[in-house]
Amino acid sequence: MYPQSRQDYVSISFSGQGSGIYNNSKQWRRQSYWRKWKQLSRLQRSLILFIFVLLFVCAFVSYPGVTAHIRGPTEKEQDTDSSIVERPAIPHVLPEPVVIGRHLPPEQPSQRKLYNRRGPPVLQNRLQKKGNTSDTMIKDKSADSKNGGEEEGVISRHGAVRGQQATEGTLENKEDSRANEVLSKESAIWLEAVREAFRHAWKGYKDFAWGHDELRPISKSYSEWFGLGLTLIDALDTMWILGLKDEFEEAKAWVATELTFNKNVDVNLFETTIRILGGLLSTYHLSGDSMFLEKAKDIGSRLMPAFNTPSKIPYSDVNIGKGTAHPPRWTSDSTVAEVTSIQLEFRELSRLTQQPQYEAVVAEVMKQIHKLDGKLDGLVPMFINTNNGQFTHQGIYTLGARADSYYEYLLKQWIQGGKKENQLLEDYLQAIEGVKKNLLQKSSPNGFTFVGEVSHGQFSPKMDHLVCFLPGTLALGAHNGLPADHMDLAKKLMETCYQMYVQMETGLSPEIVHFNMHQGSTRDIDAKLADRHNLLRPETVESLFYLYRFTKDHKYQAWGWEILQSFNKYTKVSSGGYTSINNVRDPDYPGPRDKMESFFLGETLKYLYLLFSDDPNLISLDQYVFNTEAHPLPIWPSTV
Repeated sequence: MYPQSRQDYVSISFSGQGSGIYNNSKQWRRQSYWRKWKQLSRLQRSLILFIFVLLFVCAFVSYPGVTAHIRGPTEKEQDTDSSIVERPAIPHVLPEPVVIGRHLPPEQPSQRKLYNRRGPPVLQNRLQKKGNTSDTMIKDKSADSKNGGEEEGVISRHGAVRGQQATEGTLENKEDSRANEVLSKESAIWLEAVREAFRHAWKGYKDFAWGHDELRPISKSYSEWFGLGLTLIDALDTMWILGLKDEFEEAKAWVATELTFNKNVDVNLFETTIRILGGLLSTYHLSGDSMFLEKAKDIGSRLMPAFNTPSKIPYSDVNIGKGTAHPPRWTSDSTVAEVTSIQLEFRELSRLTQQPQYEAVVAEVMKQIHKLDGKLDGLVPMFINTNNGQFTHQGIYTLGARADSYYEYLLKQWIQGGKKENQLLEDYLQAIEGVKKNLLQKSSPNGFTFVGEVSHGQFSPKMDHLVCFLPGTLALGAHNGLPADHMDLAKKLMETCYQMYVQMETGLSPEIVHFNMHQGSTRDIDAKLADRHNLLRPETVESLFYLYRFTKDHKYQAWGWEILQSFNKYTKVSSGGYTSINNVRDPDYPGPRDKMESFFLGETLKYLYLLFSDDPNLISLDQYVFNTEAHPLPIWPSTV
């Protein structure tokens, strides 16, 4: 590197003599050592050589990095390295790998990697035995290579990063700390992905359906159901929770200046209660703005004529402008789910207004349902007559459409009221025992636990996607002191609901599935052609939220991330908005239906955001209870 003249100068002035003296001295010492070595006896030389060889072998064997490949993995290493641990050979339902971005939505291909659908490496789901699970540790190999071989992002299936006892002291704590850093980064990216999904959906609504009920994103238009800005009101508290202040303020301005309920229009009592009344009450509690409470009082009072029936079981439809109500034109029945899933909202309206009539009318419904004959071990039929107050179409029992939220609201009313209304709790516990006795079965060949239906004494292995609310409800009950086996069942059903997604070619669940139960089945889950549509429903991600909040098992977050990516890949419309699709088993042409349900913004994206958040105080489940449209209402303070 130096110029030739500088090398000569150094050699002549300093190096020459110095080097000669050093070399002569070193040569003399070598000769002296050799002379002494030759003077030793053969026995002495052999003993010295043996000692040196022994020391070298001991040093070699004691160095772990050198011997790891010779000795093979230890038991602990086998448990913590997914490439070494022996697991049962189970065929994947979808063996082909699919492109899933580890950190980014699918529209950013430059940072994608090729992963199996079961999850990104840091949160890879475990392979599963039939009827059993194995605790395994998964390492992020790419993180290892980037950090000089350090083990980063080690996460156990049952949440070793959060709450499991360390087994190797300081080293384990350091690994936990690094894993928490990775998870924190993942969480931040996933939260922003939900915000981006909401902004995209909101852009479509704002551009093509502002102030109307629902967006039609393909045709860039809208549809009306009640003409009350349904999507906008349903999304208010979601925007607040996601921290989208600008979007919230523009929606708030519309509610304050444009929303009026003085319209000659028939609305559905149940849908209007859970979406509009529930949404306004929730937004009032979160924002503290009394304008939302005034709007809630207005719509609540206009819904009251629905309860003017001979039996006190409310009609399904009410004209909020004329103050009249009526059943559907084709029947005098109301569905049991609809008349028993309005209680949280009306009870809260009474508490806020100090006007008892709202709570009184919905309490009367629950009292009558409690006393009725025709139940099957606490399970209720799907219809009830508004004239005589009796169950109709008896003999059919399901936790799907027309009955589902009856069971949800039994538990949630008990929680809302401070766990004092024992009749509600008794009905809930009896119903869950009825589910276990009559509706639970296992599929073949993998033994997934599912909830079927009973029709006139015959069991049907049919399960609506709507039933996937049940894992979350069971987990909520267990969190509030109900039997521990409710949580065990919740975990099994959560796995089943997840399988309803991953066993479909688009990674999205159909509306209804049928489970195979006969020996020799090669596939656990089938979906009939008429049932293969997906409506952007929230029930599975709702339950994932509850299971993650109570267990801190990060696989539930990973499953939610997969679902969000599938929504982005198959339902996102480039001009804005998301659409329901016709066929979840056809990834090449899923068949867009040109409709974005209001609950996609009101529920699905809200629950995904809460699932990805590690802040237990973000809508604490010890302070709030969610209505069946995902609008959080406060748990009432205890009074002495």
